[in-house]
Amino acid sequence: MSLPSRGEDGLPSARGAEVGRRIGVGLMHGLWKPRVLGAWKVPATGPVIFAVNHSHNIDGPMVMGVAPRPTHFLIKKEAFIGPLDPFLTGIGQVKVDRAAADRTAIGRALGVLEAGGVLGIFPEGTRGEGDFASLRAGLAYFAVRGGAPIVPVAVLGSSGRRGRLIKGLPPLRSRIDVVFGDPFDAGDGSGRRTRRALDEATERIQKQLTSHLENARRLTGR
Repeated sequence: MSLPSRGEDGLPSARGAEVGRRIGVGLMHGLWKPRVLGAWKVPATGPVIFAVNHSHNIDGPMVMGVAPRPTHFLIKKEAFIGPLDPFLTGIGQVKVDRAAADRTAIGRALGVLEAGGVLGIFPEGTRGEGDFASLRAGLAYFAVRGGAPIVPVAVLGSSGRRGRLIKGLPPLRSRIDVVFGDPFDAGDGSGRRTRRALDEATERIQKQLTSHLENARRLTGR
């Protein structure tokens, strides 16, 4: 399968993200048993940000494969090595340098939203407990600047340790729940993008994401 290159405007390829979604569908359903709840809550059109908890490497591919719309994830540059570099670029993912203010990545991410696409973000910045306990301000910036609602996404069951056939992966054919929440706006309606406004937006986002995760755990029994 040939993958699209980056668009002439330098933005991540929307067609590539759709190809990535189709690859994800086959791969995730072939290796595990995804159970998707609340996908109907995702707006069918317009810019959207998926805020995904992150406890395992497959969380991003899992969301890409089960989401109702193609998704462009912000992914650390360290993942773009060898053949993965052209592959991830070809399926519309966005390389980001987490050690600095990566203006190129910021511009491409905002371009996704301006084009009415879906941007995927791990607001915790890196893999951890997956409980949204520590959020970075980047999510608030993209939501306020891009004028996009945030859809919280909880991936549950990806970090189980028992019965793994391959080290570093959840047990094959195990159930993984992906729960989409209600979209919400991060800003206060003023359009302000000051540091204080973004800090306040981050606090509102954290409360919403934590609440969604708690509800998702109750719903799935995880």
